[in-house]
Amino acid sequence: MEDQEIIALYFAREERAIAATGEKYGAPLTRLASRLLRLREDAEECVNDTYLGAWNAIPPTRPQKLFVFLARICRNLACDRLDFRNAKKRSAEVVALTDEMAACLPDPNALDALGDEALGAVLNDFLEKLPKESRLIFMRRYWFLDPVKDIAARYGMGESRVKTSLFRTRKKLLERLAKEEIPL
Repeated sequence: MEDQEIIALYFAREERAIAATGEKYGAPLTRLASRLLRLREDAEECVNDTYLGAWNAIPPTRPQKLFVFLARICRNLACDRLDFRNAKKRSAEVVALTDEMAACLPDPNALDALGDEALGAVLNDFLEKLPKESRLIFMRRYWFLDPVKDIAARYGMGESRVKTSLFRTRKKLLERLAKEEIPL
């Protein structure tokens, strides 16, 4: 079933929308949640909560890209569950990713003044202007939380090339944020 047909089912408030969503996107959403949570039960619950989140958000929201919309909900839910579960101890991989991006993350106080939408617009513009390969590698690492090894295998390249691409993209992001006068 095509995304627009699924969205139409949500707008018609038909429960088949959830089944169609699960059929088409259940597996990739479960993989996304599993990368963060590591426990299959938590990941499955997170995916089920994603369906509920989609049910509550559609309508009035009409997503342009259904998977991206669902992945955002799923990822946020998984991060919330991880924060709750590991309030005092952090996942080593999430800490490593945060350390990689630490220099590129805006100051939280500046974010309040800047606003999420403004930062989102800068990041979207930055990503759109990246070469496709760099954008895909960056998104697989920092949005989907794929390990470097998996990214290299997915795109048929060496791990060192992936690491170099990530380093250069983070450097470009730093330059872009500085150009936009976003405090780090």
